[in-house]
Amino acid sequence: MTEYLITFNDEWVPEHTAEQLREKSRASWAVMADMQAAGVLLFSNGGLDRSTAVCSVESVDGRPVFTDGPYVETKEHLGGFAVVDVPDDEAARHWAGRLATALDWPQEVHRFRGPGARPA
Repeated sequence: MTEYLITFNDEWVPEHTAEQLREKSRASWAVMADMQAAGVLLFSNGGLDRSTAVCSVESVDGRPVFTDGPYVETKEHLGGFAVVDVPDDEAARHWAGRLATALDWPQEVHRFRGPGARPA
């Protein structure tokens, strides 16, 4: 099996009313439930935007330097994601398509180069 990241950037999402967002949430949770039932969902989270950024950190002379909020030159903000473990690109595309349809906004699919670290 191969791990894939399915994600969307916050700026791809048009303005929604609170009720529209609740409807999108219900639709996406239905897809997440299907992913869980299929045994492919490793981890998921959503509701990320500029307001949820805690800090940025970079190495300066071998020490971490923290700055409040996102890096000021960043134009894109991760809006939400799911990590799935599926046999191939076609399966990853299937789940990304389900999310794109449920949410009605674009998704990106990234294939990880190898398996990620998992707690023992």
